[in-house]
Amino acid sequence: MNPAPAPVAFAASPPPPSPRLASLDVYRGFVMFLMMAEVLRLSRVARALPESGFWKWVAWHQSHVEWVGCSLHDLIQPSFSFLVGVALPFSIASRRARGQSAWALSGHAFTRAVALVLLGVFLRSTGASATGTNWTFEDTLSQIGLGYGFLFLLGFRPLRDQVIALVAILVGYWALFAAQPLPSAPFEYAQVGVPKAWLESHGLSGFAAHWQKNSQPAWSFDTWFLNLFSREKPFVFNRGGYATLSFIPTLGTMIIGLIVGHRLRSARPPLAKIQELLIAGVAALAIGWALSLLGVAPVVKRIWTSSWVLVSGGWCCLFLAVFYFLVDVRGLSRWAWPLKVIGMNSIAAYLIAHLFEGFIAKALTTHLGTSAFRSFGSAYEPLLHGAATLAVMWLLLVWMDRRKLFLRI
Repeated sequence: MNPAPAPVAFAASPPPPSPRLASLDVYRGFVMFLMMAEVLRLSRVARALPESGFWKWVAWHQSHVEWVGCSLHDLIQPSFSFLVGVALPFSIASRRARGQSAWALSGHAFTRAVALVLLGVFLRSTGASATGTNWTFEDTLSQIGLGYGFLFLLGFRPLRDQVIALVAILVGYWALFAAQPLPSAPFEYAQVGVPKAWLESHGLSGFAAHWQKNSQPAWSFDTWFLNLFSREKPFVFNRGGYATLSFIPTLGTMIIGLIVGHRLRSARPPLAKIQELLIAGVAALAIGWALSLLGVAPVVKRIWTSSWVLVSGGWCCLFLAVFYFLVDVRGLSRWAWPLKVIGMNSIAAYLIAHLFEGFIAKALTTHLGTSAFRSFGSAYEPLLHGAATLAVMWLLLVWMDRRKLFLRI
């Protein structure tokens, strides 16, 4: 899944470590907060209040779009992946300054890659319906792990090589989809989890149909690859359309972050760095959406199209510019402490949300009853119950922060 670790050639004198950028922790905390906040169940509030445009809009941004498009919720995974790339140059510099050898650095990087892949598999294998290991690799951690070894090696290459790798991924992944012939009619989409009503509302036509749900190369690959593993029943399709091969363009997102990380470590003035982030963000958004509107490459997060790499990468640059300006340049960090607590322990936050959310939610109902969450009417019960659950999860992270308990991989 990753190339074998190899020693990396270092310069005679390793550069001094850069000071930790608090904005990275705050941005990461913001992203993880959005993920943890799924427990608020805003879609249930919106359904209970169908006349409210506000709750409909908020609920939409807490949901993944069905296929083409982008909501705030869709930016969680690319932001997390992007920040892995941004943090890598700082991590390498810090470890080199502590005297770690090339073999030690490489061993840590590739061990981390494998651990992330397996942790993602483990999380996908939990739940009441799980009867064994669910060998699937679309989880955020698995996707990052599959590409992390390559990212690490690129971290020691010059900017030119990083840009070449990014362009090769964007063009090559686009060509993979564009070159495969469209399914011959009649293709039974219903048998691969795509009902007729869904096709009528969200389906693609013309050249863009090369990126149709569960009928393109990423889906074809999984119908072979995932069936190499022991399964209770053969893999036929992923209901959400997610795919293993998305780790390739996800690596593209991480490379964008890697390039940004090197720029942030440079000696350029902070305002010049912010200007670069803003220009790069706007340019990536414009190019990505233009490709989608022209039908060349639709913006689809679920299969991480090349245009999605650009659109999500553009948003990531803009978000980072704002956090960097507020926290590291202006020094306005007091307001961000609740987010920083989450961001500095992001793996723990990820595990708490996936493993303990249900237990916490049930315990609150058991000990407080349901009436405690109906103070503002039954429509807001999911919101209040979710807010209480979210507060408990956050307090667990505060407790860990106070005791300097940080989960690292």
